[in-house]
Amino acid sequence: MTDQTTAADEWSGDGGGRHAASPRPVLPDSRPAIPPVSPETTAVFGRPAGVTGSFTTTPSDAPQPEVRAPDPVLAEAFGRPAGATQTLQRDPYATYGTEPDDDAPADPWRDPSSVAALDGPALTDPEAATPTVAGPKLGIRDTLFGGRVQWWALATLGMVALLIGVVGGLMGRWTAEVVPPVNSNSVSLNVDHSDTEATSDVAKVAQAVAPSVVMIEARTAGGGESGSGFVVDKMGYIVTNNHVVSMAANDKEAKLEVVFSDHKRVPARIAGRDPKTDLAVIKVDDVNNLTVSKLGDSSKLQIGEPVIAFGAPLGLDRTVTTGIVSALDRAVPLRPDATSDTDAVINAIQTDAAINPGNSGGPLVDGDGRVIGVNTAIAAAGGGSIGLGFAIPIDEVVPVSQKLIKDGKVNHPQVGVTASTVRNDQVYGAQLKDVAAGGPAAKAGLKENDVITEWNGKDIQGADELTVAIQRSKIGDKVKFTYWRDGRTFHGEITPESD
Repeated sequence: MTDQTTAADEWSGDGGGRHAASPRPVLPDSRPAIPPVSPETTAVFGRPAGVTGSFTTTPSDAPQPEVRAPDPVLAEAFGRPAGATQTLQRDPYATYGTEPDDDAPADPWRDPSSVAALDGPALTDPEAATPTVAGPKLGIRDTLFGGRVQWWALATLGMVALLIGVVGGLMGRWTAEVVPPVNSNSVSLNVDHSDTEATSDVAKVAQAVAPSVVMIEARTAGGGESGSGFVVDKMGYIVTNNHVVSMAANDKEAKLEVVFSDHKRVPARIAGRDPKTDLAVIKVDDVNNLTVSKLGDSSKLQIGEPVIAFGAPLGLDRTVTTGIVSALDRAVPLRPDATSDTDAVINAIQTDAAINPGNSGGPLVDGDGRVIGVNTAIAAAGGGSIGLGFAIPIDEVVPVSQKLIKDGKVNHPQVGVTASTVRNDQVYGAQLKDVAAGGPAAKAGLKENDVITEWNGKDIQGADELTVAIQRSKIGDKVKFTYWRDGRTFHGEITPESD
């Protein structure tokens, strides 16, 4: 084994049992040699000739800087004050190193040990300036004769005043002549106090009919209703609508009163009422000199004929409105509500005379002051009149009223059917929905789903028209009718019975 060391011997692996080699020593003779400095580098970076040290001194024969005297302005601004010996000037406000001035006034804000004391006010009121005394006023004598004002100034003022007076006078005279005065003491309003009679037809009718028209009030503990009516007999019988007195009829504690055109208020009683025709008769007692309405003939009415409606719309009694007959034989259904038990279909006169709630029961009269209908219903989207009012013809009012005065009730014709309106490509009319067994309709051979198209010579276009037609029939009298069944038309006779 030799002393030489190989590369494999210098590194010890994990499995060979070898150890890491020690660093190799650097031998003195192994340092690199410093190359000599070139003459060119020495000439640039070397010491000057004759210099052996790192630093040198300035030669005594070198020129020295000359300090000139400062500018007088700068010397005055930045120089030392006269007699000052210090390099820096002392702060004139500095107190360090100086003895306190005992004579200085105490400052409690800077002296914590000072006692509380009152001081002067923060602000002091400045002394008021001495008022300037006004001199003596100039009078007219001083102005004109005292020489205080130049004569040409006085002349100018006089001319200006004269010019203003002349111009003002001319303008006033021109205004008075061109523009008439607003107020006057010479005007007197003349009033014609002579008696005049009504000249228009409406005024004449209103004067004649108004005393026979009344306002009806029905009051209960829970509310009240008001309507209208008209006197039909000197014994005190008054015709109105059933829905006007329904509340009083259904409440024993209700109070029913009548107010006449002279504001006389009297109690009233119900003589009779009929929910199927919406008519009622009431009676007042111990009322003298009653004005009785004149009854006309509604069968002779013509469309376009002028009419006048009387009543108390919205409680405003003695109200008169005018219009015309807009249509005849309108089938208008009236259904029960919270205050009325009326369940009827009326054969109405249509009018554009303004009718509103409260007109119900009042008379609709013609141009001669004759009653031709009873105001009963309106068609209104918002609850007021839109020119669609309906009245029961007087020809139907009279027989019902007479029965109510006599018996207190009315019997109506009926045929024992219920119906609905049908309109299609095959037929239009009143389709029977229920036919009572053994009733007049069943005896006449009618069946459910039959469509009645004609009744007593009048076309039937719906269920309401059939109801009106049956009510206008007479109990026990045979009536001819036409009906449709399974695409064929048939004719028959039926005898209405009492309900």
